Amino acid sequence: MTDTRIYLSPPDVSDVERKLLLAAFDANWVAPVGPDLDAFESQVAELVGVPHAVALASGTAALHLALVAAGVRRGDTVLVPSFTFAATANAVMYLGARPVFLDSTPESWNVDPALVAEELRARNARGRLPRAVIAVDMYGQCADYRPLLDACDRYGVPLIEDAAEALGATYHGRPAGSFGLAGVLSFNGNKIITTGGGGMLLTGDDRVARQARHLATQAREPVPHYEHRTVGYNYRLSNLLAAVGRGQVQRLGEMIACRRETARYYRQALDLPGLTFMPVAGYGRPNWWLTCLLVDPDEFGADRDTVLARLARHNIEARPAWKPMHLQPAFHDCPRRGGAVSADLFHRGVCLPSGSALTDHDRERVVSAVREG
Repeated sequence: MTDTRIYLSPPDVSDVERKLLLAAFDANWVAPVGPDLDAFESQVAELVGVPHAVALASGTAALHLALVAAGVRRGDTVLVPSFTFAATANAVMYLGARPVFLDSTPESWNVDPALVAEELRARNARGRLPRAVIAVDMYGQCADYRPLLDACDRYGVPLIEDAAEALGATYHGRPAGSFGLAGVLSFNGNKIITTGGGGMLLTGDDRVARQARHLATQAREPVPHYEHRTVGYNYRLSNLLAAVGRGQVQRLGEMIACRRETARYYRQALDLPGLTFMPVAGYGRPNWWLTCLLVDPDEFGADRDTVLARLARHNIEARPAWKPMHLQPAFHDCPRRGGAVSADLFHRGVCLPSGSALTDHDRERVVSAVREG
């Protein structure tokens, strides 16, 4: 008999979400907006500690609107970590701007603040500052925001926090998603909480919040007829999905605890020569969205692809670490600074199953497959 499939990070829903969803359905709040959408935004804003939250159709939509709020236009440049998911760079391209890719630091796998500062200094000397900087909280661990904000403030360049993977993480006690001009969350099906699909823009700036809400509803003017003075987007999250999100937020603490326990188990059971787990930076607490490790083939006796193949043979989903943007064909002509660290993370990195509903047996299967041979 074949063991059931273990997924990388599947949705974890309960009767809490089901009841909220059915209550919205039974009340006929199936339209794009409604009381659950308002409540969901309030819950997340309070959780993150920001005045404004705008629930949207995706994290990518939130990135797009955050860049619009930062004033990014065609021909501009935006500093972007190379080690990230493509959505971070795609949102820059939507506006006709050009990403400049910066390498990671091996101490956290996040963008290197020293490289950000160097790039801003060099571009300032040429009179060619970027319009914005995006930092990404990789695999649920915050970037190092003190030096990043210092560098951005020095040159008057807005910072956008891509916290798509990091809800529930903290940096020096401050929640992920609360840094810079705007923070961005994702509620995709594989994230720490999900609405099936969706995202959110978080900000302390009234102007940014008003602009995001306006643009996300086709930029319709508040008049009886349909009046549009600018081009807008159909980006609002639906009330039904927000109802699911409300239940997920209630369970966030327990889901983080489950993922933390999985990380602890893996780190203890796979404390082997040639396997090195993603470092935990001393400046904060991750949400343990994914547990990732690096494989040294000379010490471990197998390379990354062999480990992934072992897991696949046992019906276990695992993935390589993100392929850096500077190695992606879609962005081959974009400038970059460094790249060796993020390239190494990709070539040796493995993301292990980390869902909050993993059982002890599931974890044992994963460990056994990695150790096989």
